[in-house]
Amino acid sequence: MTAKIGVLNISDRASAGVYEDTPGQACVALLCDWIATPFEVDYKIIPDEQAIIEAELRRMADEAGCALIVTTGGTGPAPRDVTPEATVAVCEKIMPGFGELMRATSLKFVPTAILSRQTAGIRGRSLIVNLPGRPKAIRENLEAVFPAIPYCIDLIGGPRLETNDAVMKAFRPKA
Repeated sequence: MTAKIGVLNISDRASAGVYEDTPGQACVALLCDWIATPFEVDYKIIPDEQAIIEAELRRMADEAGCALIVTTGGTGPAPRDVTPEATVAVCEKIMPGFGELMRATSLKFVPTAILSRQTAGIRGRSLIVNLPGRPKAIRENLEAVFPAIPYCIDLIGGPRLETNDAVMKAFRPKA
């Protein structure tokens, strides 16, 4: 059975075709490099509307069966940035360590990382991780938290994701 991973770019402008969806594509490229297990991508670009984000996160988790759902964008302090609120609304458990590590990592590069509100949570057998909306920041943040993602998916009953150890090593405790 092929694993499924959801990639959800949340952007008013990209969803309206005003600019190219580079954040979502950058995220897919990283996942393709890092994950050795065959997987299918469920990909969508939607506007910064909380009800739409919530509905899409539910669909990806409940209907599509995505083990991992990564969002790009909508994590800042602007009035239309509502990705964390939508994530919290649909999750049964919030995983604050993801956001804490991503902000700590970003602070090494930019002082404005304290304005970021990324979070992560679990809905059923899906791990949802909010990432920033810029490709450079997506790489920096995902690189920091990804070693824990395959084991988290193991713990919630999802498919086993193996990584390409030459570029990304997952951490799993020794049995």
